[in-house]
Amino acid sequence: MDILKDLGMVTLRIITIFPLVLGITLLIGKRSIASMSVFDYLIIIALGAIIGADLADPTVPHIHTAYTLVIIGLLQKYVAVWVLRSRKFGSLITFEPTIVIRSGHFQNKSLKRIHYSIDNVLQMLRDKGIFEVSQVELAIVEANGTLSV
Repeated sequence: MDILKDLGMVTLRIITIFPLVLGITLLIGKRSIASMSVFDYLIIIALGAIIGADLADPTVPHIHTAYTLVIIGLLQKYVAVWVLRSRKFGSLITFEPTIVIRSGHFQNKSLKRIHYSIDNVLQMLRDKGIFEVSQVELAIVEANGTLSV
């Protein structure tokens, strides 16, 4: 009978936690995963871990989970506003665009700094239909990891 009680508790937790998570997700805003900053990505991972712990362990107080989710959601919203107001702060918690090819030549220091290999960039160029590096005047790895040429 204890198993039925535990399953019932997990079901109630699911029913109560998912509307809260939906609200927090709407608060965070409409962005695709590719356009998220590193901070936003970490927020999503943290939310998932918190929800998982709450659902998997009935001994975790449910109110603590709800409180934690709300505080993390508000923190994310506050940081997002701060990033919009301060370019300097935004550059501290996000990746900056990085020039990886200039005038047909790889920028090796830049590649090392962002931990990209030449093969990574060549693949991204092929995905864009470019097969000769010498044809590229400028290639930039954007903050979301995509390549602009």
